[in-house]
Amino acid sequence: MGQGVSGVKTTIWLYFLHGFVIFTADSGTESPSDTSTMDISSRRFRAEFLQEWHEAADAPYFDPNTPRNITGLVGHPVRLLCRVKNLQNRTVSWVRHRDIHLLTVGRYTYTSDQRFEAQHKPRSEEWALRIRSPQRRDSGQYECQISTTPPIGHAVFLNIVEPETVISSGAELFIQAGSTINLTCIVKHTPEPPTSITWTHGEQVINFDSARGGISLVTEKGLRSTSRLLVQQARGADAGVYTCGPNNAPPASTRVHVLSGKR
Repeated sequence: MGQGVSGVKTTIWLYFLHGFVIFTADSGTESPSDTSTMDISSRRFRAEFLQEWHEAADAPYFDPNTPRNITGLVGHPVRLLCRVKNLQNRTVSWVRHRDIHLLTVGRYTYTSDQRFEAQHKPRSEEWALRIRSPQRRDSGQYECQISTTPPIGHAVFLNIVEPETVISSGAELFIQAGSTINLTCIVKHTPEPPTSITWTHGEQVINFDSARGGISLVTEKGLRSTSRLLVQQARGADAGVYTCGPNNAPPASTRVHVLSGKR
């Protein structure tokens, strides 16, 4: 006894971002239950997909142009910032990575360390973490997080530096008698350029108008200030410790050795 087989066209809906494509295929014997199940599955798939699509389109995200690397000075307030689009009813938090310490939630400061402060203006997309009087130990990675499921984060790397003074020749300089002593002092990481940079030789402030002559100074001030000391026709009396002392950074010293005789 033969049984007739009639082709059933099954419709499969494939959705894309800007519409959908319909495929049809022969699936064999048709039955009412199969058709009903297929219709229900198709409607469920369509509803779930469209819901996820809608949620994805409205999902919060971070402004990619927000700086990820921040340099601050010891003792001077610093702000870490993230900008959030489409936040809706989610919450923004700041977390310190090294100990997974929750610092702020929304506009509220969650940590007992009073140097940390949440900053946010109503209806603003900016969520900031302010650190009063930061120290070197505060350097490291912080993360701005949105309370999605799972949470998404924007990492910010903080580097806290101290004012620093170095003499480029190092701890010691050896030169021949009759040569020029050339010392360059570099001042970095100061809140503003130093108002003065003083050079001393031993315990005495160098007098550029002394009878010795041949001593000059060239100073350039900026984010990285330099002071270049030149002592021409070096002699034995010019040997010793030279110190560069900016008014707003620690001093730096070098010892100069003046070698007599031929090279």
